[in-house]
Amino acid sequence: MPAIKVDWTKINLPDLVFERFPSRRSQIYSSKGVVACSQPLAAQIRGSADAAVATAAALNITEPTSGGIGGDAFCLFYDARAKTVKALNGSGRAPKKLTLEYLRQYGIGGSQIPLTDLNSVTVPATGGAAAAWVDTVKMLGSHNLSVAEVLAPAIRLAEEGVPVSEIASFWWQRWEGLLKNSPNGDEMLRNGKAPLPAEIMKFPNLAHTFRAVAEHGKDGFYKGEVAEAIIELIQSKGGVMELEDLESHETTFVEPIQYTYGGEVTIYECPPNGQGTVFPYVGITALLALGILEQIQEQGKMRPLLEMEHNSPEYLHTLIEALRLAFADSRYYVTDPKFGHVPIDELLSKESGQEYLANRANLFNPTKANPGITHGNPVMTLCILLGGLPDASMTVGDQWGNACSFIQSDNAVFGTGAIPKGCGFALQNRGSSFVLKDGHPNNIEGGKRPYHTIIPAMALRGDELFMSYGVMGGFMQPQGHVQVLLNILRGFTAQAALDAPRIRVGISEVDSNDESSTVNSEVSFEDAFPPATIAKLTDMGHHTKVVSSFDRAIFGRGQIIQKLVDEAGKFVWAVGSDPRGDGHATPQI
Repeated sequence: MPAIKVDWTKINLPDLVFERFPSRRSQIYSSKGVVACSQPLAAQIRGSADAAVATAAALNITEPTSGGIGGDAFCLFYDARAKTVKALNGSGRAPKKLTLEYLRQYGIGGSQIPLTDLNSVTVPATGGAAAAWVDTVKMLGSHNLSVAEVLAPAIRLAEEGVPVSEIASFWWQRWEGLLKNSPNGDEMLRNGKAPLPAEIMKFPNLAHTFRAVAEHGKDGFYKGEVAEAIIELIQSKGGVMELEDLESHETTFVEPIQYTYGGEVTIYECPPNGQGTVFPYVGITALLALGILEQIQEQGKMRPLLEMEHNSPEYLHTLIEALRLAFADSRYYVTDPKFGHVPIDELLSKESGQEYLANRANLFNPTKANPGITHGNPVMTLCILLGGLPDASMTVGDQWGNACSFIQSDNAVFGTGAIPKGCGFALQNRGSSFVLKDGHPNNIEGGKRPYHTIIPAMALRGDELFMSYGVMGGFMQPQGHVQVLLNILRGFTAQAALDAPRIRVGISEVDSNDESSTVNSEVSFEDAFPPATIAKLTDMGHHTKVVSSFDRAIFGRGQIIQKLVDEAGKFVWAVGSDPRGDGHATPQI
C-alpha cells in the first residue's frame, strides 16, 4: 500500500500564512530552552526533564485544581544525543486488600466508586507523582541538579504565596463546596473560601511535604509522617490502604508505543508492558484514530484529510467518526496488561493489524453519522461531565534539543477533595475509573491499575524530534492530540494549532452496566465554529452542542514545542500555549 503523501515544505520553518487560522497570540520562538504550561509563574523555570519536574511542582501551587503531588504522572522524554524516546509511568494501583466484595459490603452499589469515597484513591494514595518527580530527575535529568534544587522554586512559591490567576480562581470557586465538605479541606482555602483573582494564596503545609521529598527523596513521601497521614485519613473513612501499599510503589520505565502517520511522522504515546503497567487507553485511541483515518482515505471514501477545507463539515465528520470508532475499540480491548491481554500489535501494526483497521474504516459512511458504535464508546468521566480541569500539561525543551512532555492529574478537580492532615495536597480518585462488575476487564482487583486518561505525546520524523506536545482534559486528550497534530501538518504554527477551535466527541447516554451497548454520539463544538457548519453536521445525524465561556475547558488545554531546523542543521523551538488556560510559552534568553 503506498504511503500517504504529505507536503513537508509546509512543516519546516513555515511561512506566516495567517489565513490558515487567525491566531490569537503571536508565535514564540527560541534557540535556547523553552517552557510551555498553563500558568505564567510555573513557566519561568528552565531546562528539560529537570525543568519539567520543577514546573510540575510549581503548578501544584499555582493551579492546584488540576493536580500535583497528590496525583498520577506520565512523561515522554526525547534524548537528543541518543535520538530515542523514553516513557515513564507514575500511576498507582488499587490497594492489595480492595475487592469488589468488600466494596459491596461497604455499601457501594452501581458501577463506579464515588469520586469522593476514599476507596477511589489508588496506591500510592496519590498515584505516583512524587516518585515520578524523583525518578524523572534522577533518570532523565541533566544530573547537574539534585531533587532538592529542582523543588526549591516550588517550595519558595508555596511559602511566599502566589497571586491566583483568573481561570484557576474560577474553578477553585466552582469546587469550593467540595473542599469545605472534605477532611482538612481548609488547607487549600483562603480564610475558608476559594481565592479570588489576584489574591495571594500560601501553602505552608504543602511546602513542608515538598521539603520531605527534597530531603529524603521518595522515602519522604511513601514512608514517615506524610505516608502515615495518608493512611490515617483513608482508613478513618473506610478505606483498606496500608503503609505496605505505599512502600511497594515503583515508577515504571518502558518503551512507548508508536504509529507512523502519513509515511513520515511517528507519533509516540505511553505504553503497556508485561509487568502490569497501567495502559492509558486514551493514548492508543489517538493512534487508532490516525490509523482509521488513513484507511478511510485508502478506501477512497473521502478526499485526503489535509486536502479538505479545515474544519469544514466533511473534515469534521470524517474526524468525528474515526474518533468514535477508535474510542469504541480502546474501551473494549484495553485493560491493565497484568490482568488481561491487550492486542496492541493486532490493533496498530500496519502488517498484522491492517486488515482490522480496514474493517473498522469500512463502517465509515461519508454522508451520515453511524447511529451507534458497539464495544464501548467515548466516555466522559463524572469529573468531565461536571465541568473541570483535572489534568496539568507542560512541555519543555532545552538548548541541546532534549524535550520532555509531562502530564499530571488528580483525575477530578481536587481529586477526592480529602487532604491528609498537615500535608497540603488532595488525594486523587483515579480508582473511580474501575468498572464494578464481575467479569469486566476493568473490574476492581487488589494491585490492579485502572483505565487511565492522561497521555503526554511526541512526534518524530525519522529519529529527529518533530514536536513535543500534550492536550489535557480527560477523554479529550486523544481527540486534542489528533486535531492539533493535523493542524500542524496542515501548516499552522504551533500557537495557531492550539488556538483553532476544537470539537469533542462524547456520548448522549450510556448504560454503565453494559459497556458493549450501542449509544448515540454527542459532539460538542466551541462557539467559534460557524452555525452553518454545525447545522450541516446535525443534518448528517450528529448530536451537536455548542459550548462557550469557561465551559470551553472541556476542549482541553494544550502545550506544544515544535523543533524547526534550517538547511545548516541549526534549530529553533516554536512554542505555543493554549489560550483556554492562564499560561503562556516562555523562551529562555
